[in-house]
Amino acid sequence: MDLSDPATPHASSSPNDATSTRRSGRVKHKPVLLQTDPNASLLANGTGKRKRDANLEEDDVDIIGSESSDLDESNGDPDEEELKEKRRKSRSKKPVTKPAAKKPKTGAPNTTSLPVRPATNGVKKPSKPRQTRAKPSAVIDDEGTGLFSEVFSQGHTVAAVASEWITRYEQHNANAMCEIVNFVLKCTGCDLQVDVHDIEDPDNAASKLEDLQEEHQAKNITDYPLISRTKAYTSFRATMTGFFRSLVQAAHAAGLLYSDLALIENIEVWVTAMSSSPIRPFRHTATVIALAMESTLCAVYTELADSTANTMRQKEGEQKKKAVNKKRVADLQNKVAEGERKSGSVNKTLDDIFNAVFIHRYRDVDPKIRVDCVAALGTWITAAPDKFFTANYLRYLGWLLSDTSAPTRAEVVKHLSKLYRRKEDIGRLRGFTERFRPRYVEMAIRDAEPSIRAAAVEMLDLVRDTGLLEPDDIDNIGRLIFDAEPKVRKAVAGFFGENINDLFESVVEELGGDEGMAEAVGEDDPQDPEMPRRSWLKFKCLAEVLELYSAEDGEENAKLDAHTTGLIAGDMAEPSKYALAAQAVCQGVPDVKDWEFLAGYLLYDNSAAALNSRGSKSPDYYFKERCQLNDFEGMLLLEILNESVKQRLLEALESETDKKGKRSKARVDEAREAQENVAIHLAEVVPRLLRKFGANPTTAAVVLRIEQVLNLEIFEELRQGSTAYAALLDEINKQFLTHVDGHVLGEASNAMLRARTFEDLQEVTDSKLQELWSDTVSSLRGLTSARDNGQDVDLDSLQNTVTRIMNLARVSDCVSIFEYEPRSKSKNPTPAMTDSLATILMNLVRSDPFEGEDERGDDSNVVTTNSIKALLFYHMWLVRSIQTSLTTGTNSAPRLPDIDPLADALLTAMITRSGTAAARVEAAEACLDLYTLYASLRNLGAPASSKDRPTVTPPNKNSQRFRPTNIDSSFSPIPPSCQTCILTIFAGVEKLYARLSRRKLEPAADDAVNDAPEDPESDVDEDEDTATGEKSQTQKLLAERSLCELAGKMVLAVVGRVFAPGADGVEKVRSRLKRNEKRLGANYREVVAYLDEKKPRPRAASKSKAKAPAATMKKGGKEAKSKERVVEVSSESEEEVGGIEDDDEENGELPDDRIEDVDADEADNAGPGHQAEEDEIMGD
Repeated sequence: MDLSDPATPHASSSPNDATSTRRSGRVKHKPVLLQTDPNASLLANGTGKRKRDANLEEDDVDIIGSESSDLDESNGDPDEEELKEKRRKSRSKKPVTKPAAKKPKTGAPNTTSLPVRPATNGVKKPSKPRQTRAKPSAVIDDEGTGLFSEVFSQGHTVAAVASEWITRYEQHNANAMCEIVNFVLKCTGCDLQVDVHDIEDPDNAASKLEDLQEEHQAKNITDYPLISRTKAYTSFRATMTGFFRSLVQAAHAAGLLYSDLALIENIEVWVTAMSSSPIRPFRHTATVIALAMESTLCAVYTELADSTANTMRQKEGEQKKKAVNKKRVADLQNKVAEGERKSGSVNKTLDDIFNAVFIHRYRDVDPKIRVDCVAALGTWITAAPDKFFTANYLRYLGWLLSDTSAPTRAEVVKHLSKLYRRKEDIGRLRGFTERFRPRYVEMAIRDAEPSIRAAAVEMLDLVRDTGLLEPDDIDNIGRLIFDAEPKVRKAVAGFFGENINDLFESVVEELGGDEGMAEAVGEDDPQDPEMPRRSWLKFKCLAEVLELYSAEDGEENAKLDAHTTGLIAGDMAEPSKYALAAQAVCQGVPDVKDWEFLAGYLLYDNSAAALNSRGSKSPDYYFKERCQLNDFEGMLLLEILNESVKQRLLEALESETDKKGKRSKARVDEAREAQENVAIHLAEVVPRLLRKFGANPTTAAVVLRIEQVLNLEIFEELRQGSTAYAALLDEINKQFLTHVDGHVLGEASNAMLRARTFEDLQEVTDSKLQELWSDTVSSLRGLTSARDNGQDVDLDSLQNTVTRIMNLARVSDCVSIFEYEPRSKSKNPTPAMTDSLATILMNLVRSDPFEGEDERGDDSNVVTTNSIKALLFYHMWLVRSIQTSLTTGTNSAPRLPDIDPLADALLTAMITRSGTAAARVEAAEACLDLYTLYASLRNLGAPASSKDRPTVTPPNKNSQRFRPTNIDSSFSPIPPSCQTCILTIFAGVEKLYARLSRRKLEPAADDAVNDAPEDPESDVDEDEDTATGEKSQTQKLLAERSLCELAGKMVLAVVGRVFAPGADGVEKVRSRLKRNEKRLGANYREVVAYLDEKKPRPRAASKSKAKAPAATMKKGGKEAKSKERVVEVSSESEEEVGGIEDDDEENGELPDDRIEDVDADEADNAGPGHQAEEDEIMGD
């Protein structure tokens, strides 16, 4: 190949190339330099590394290499053979495979210009996660222009917008500052703006804002973006404050925060002026902006302080070296000075904003602004503790603990809790805690908001860990374990547990420490829960502390007197304060979760006689003597045992599923096994507990509640389950017959009622109930027979026997027992020996067995009220049997009882008693219940709807429900005499509640019941009326409860048409109930609201029904339509009853015993034939 060939890379086509001829005859070329080589290319990254030309072929590369080697070997020309050999080798050489092209980078395009980056001021700015936000509505959008639109648009981030604004500020500061001020005005909801001239005159900022405020206030705009609840403004606050935070950070990074002090000063002038505005949108928005800027400046201040400290340490380290680099030391010293200068500038700005905004706004009239100030101050203390974690700033949090706004107090407690978690800064809080500790305790005990009380308790738990809480304060907080609020009890559980641990440790030290305990009890045996162990001592400490706190909690004020106790109905279903406290104790004291050990401790005989019989006073003796329990402590531990068993069973049920809610066979089997273990152990423990604690009615009632936790489904599957349960029922029956306490009788009745729900145990339970019935009825007959013969009767025994009969009637069918009339073998039998049980009880209702004994008036109320309740239960069971016979479709109509004897007995009780005695009020309520109960039978016998079977007669009438003809004819309304007594009693109860609650009743001179004699016992002295406290509040609540119960039964009777129709009957009762509807409180108003007739909802008719009236009008006109309407009502009246019931249930009206009248429009169009069916339209 000719080297002068232009295709050769080293051949130059330039005419200026110098050439010369060698002796060999070859042409000599001047070497081409890299700078002038046209094939050399400069890389985009600026490096001078030489790269191969892209147009250069691989063969040419080899030839170039061969030629260069030839030039190096010899200056002479090669011979012809050498040239041929080289050409042959070059042609036979395989082409080199071209390497794969590199994947191009996807970054910014190659350019020779460097990217513009903002100055970092020597500090690398940490990256922040991108926050998504909803795009504001069109109301916020500023027509797509301006700083406001840039900040709140979806395509921008607040950091980018802030950096762009910094750039514009450097170009023209006045225009940029005008954008900021207008942005703040827009954020307040104001469309007015300022111009550059206003910005250039900062001294006139206050007057300009006043003009803007007046113009904006003239528009009467109340809502503004910061507090708006619309969806478009959900992220408004975060975006607005985020922009100002980014703005401060950008100014700090660019150095403008220190080189151009006018930047932050001008913003401060306008924002602080707006924060003092009388208009709330301006004041609130500017305050939030100022607080956000202050928070960011705190972060900058801390960052500068840390950087300066690091530089100072570097300088000190450099100075300690042997060979000191003076230049480096000087540079570090200059850097420290620069950092201190910047810190001083930021510190001055922090003080200016704090003094101009926070000092005035933390006492703002708007509680929302105060909450923002508290939250900001807490942030500042955490972000810049060197500046704000001092007494001068902490005192503001202490003052705001007494703020009238609950959210403000909650925010203060929240941030104080964060400060107490900073263990390294506890020393700074010592003086502050000493000053405001009483307020801490006061908030935990007496604050109006339960959530704030719970938060205060949790904060005090942190204060206790620091050792800054006094012993008296610890006890005051520990007593909250008996508080009525569940949140407070849950919050104090951990605090209370620490109290128990402190007492336990002190007691262990008294007994010789760990060595003495090891000698006394040895090692704990997990297999024998009844062996003494260390946990017994903790159980004893727990009982002692609970007893102490209960006594100091004012237990005597919580007890009700006998009169108010008689007004309580169903109070046994409400857990006591000890049961509620036990729930919190199980959360705060983990040792009680091992309920087997607690049960073993309760069953262990630690009496004084048992201890004396064990010999000398060894360490074991002192340990067991220290673990002795009194009756009250035993009751408390039984309550805890009950709750611990419940939680164990609940944990077993929850363990059937994993965290994802999936169940597995292994988990179910494990949970089932845990429940069986609890059931087996409880079946053994409960009878022993009854034998040990059954003598005391308080502890007996608690043990009976523990029995109800027993899973009877598992219990009946055990071997010899019926026999074991029969033994348990014997113990329950023993408690039922030996105790007279209402709680014990109620719990025993509940246990038997629960046992009857299980088919396999029903036979055993029924046999035990029959024994109880036989013993109780025989006892009552003997007492009443002796009383008829003039003998002295133990009235307490009579009272207890009637109470037992009432509880038995509640749990078992007593119709046959109440109607049974025995035959006496005596020649002169007394009426009590031959009368039925119902007759005996009605005689007790008519006559007062405690007549002449004024001091036993409360006992008389108990006998009368329990007799009335027992008789009412008897009629409930009787109505249930009638319902069963009607629904099964028997051929003969059921026999309806005669209720007149009971009604007469109730009327006698209402007349012979006076005022608002419990027996008198109970008789009035029972009379209403009795008539309403039998009135509900009107709808039970209604046949099925004839809509689907208009002409087809059922082949077997027994398969359908048909109303017996004697139900409607035998029903009679409440007699006028009973109605008058009921209204008189209602007036007395109403007056009693009005006097206790300081309410004025509406006078009515024409009301006859106002002339009725008042209850002399209900007249309370003015001093007693004005008494404040728990007892007075309890009496008021019980009086309101009695009023609402009586009014509710009267309302049900009115709706059920139990009163006689007419002005003197149902209308009189209705008007009497509604007279003081608006004067007796919200509870009474809601009860009476059921008297208001609600319009029925329109029903969508089918197309066939919609066309029927039109066709009728064409044929016969309006009269034909009216005639068809009458026929439809008389033929489908029973079907309409079901529709009325459904509407009532959907409207939330009368969920039980639903009773409703016929629609008014149907009654108007029904005609004469509808009156006969009116009484049949009645709810169940």
